[in-house]
Amino acid sequence: MTEKTPLVVAFDLDDTLAPSKSPIDPRIGDLLIRLAERVEVAIISGGQIGQFRSQVVERLPHTPGALDHIHLLPTCGTQYFRYDGTDFAALYTRDLTDDEKQRALTAVEEEAVRLGYWETQTWGPILEDRGSQITFSALGQAAPVDAKRAWDPTGAKKSALRDAVALRVPDLEVRSGGSTSVDITRKGIDKAYGMRQLSEQTGVALADMLFYGDRLDPDGNDYPVLAMGEVACVSVTGWEDTADKLDALIPTLPPRG
Repeated sequence: MTEKTPLVVAFDLDDTLAPSKSPIDPRIGDLLIRLAERVEVAIISGGQIGQFRSQVVERLPHTPGALDHIHLLPTCGTQYFRYDGTDFAALYTRDLTDDEKQRALTAVEEEAVRLGYWETQTWGPILEDRGSQITFSALGQAAPVDAKRAWDPTGAKKSALRDAVALRVPDLEVRSGGSTSVDITRKGIDKAYGMRQLSEQTGVALADMLFYGDRLDPDGNDYPVLAMGEVACVSVTGWEDTADKLDALIPTLPPRG
């Protein structure tokens, strides 16, 4: 962890603040609000805004003053939401074109079928149009955490599918997402892009930010933030580890004046 006092603390969502697609624990909710009373707080994920709402926003203690200092960046920052006094509203969305969406949907479905990854027992949609991102979820968006962990424990399936789809749509960015997902966006869109958008919107330099993620390894979807070389990063093993680290961090941060 950096010795420098951060002005912005950013987080991955799934398996950093909560189990995949699951609501945050009340302990995390309390810590996020306490943190937002001191610094700007951001959540950056490949998920869509609906996941942010159900997993985080609806679980936060009602503290309007603190909500003003929370930034939500779905689909890796191609969308940006801030609290307007009533709800989290979009500052911008940067959607794919209809042609880009259709080519991405076709490529990922056909390659998943070819590789034998198109499952018949699923929970919710396998393919999602998130506006600025197309997402393939092998077991569906609502799959149980245990089933998702068992589907691809080594990440080999996701990597094979990502590589195959990337050959089909070379003008787009194809990357591993959550535990069973592959995300397709415009080129150059990853969590490093989201951090740069966060810096642009807040006016806070990347060097004054701190990022928590569970997949900072070279194959992980948090790695682009570490690879920037400008943002201090903290590796965590799950939400409980994040909570323990925030318990240590928050007392070192002065309350907002």
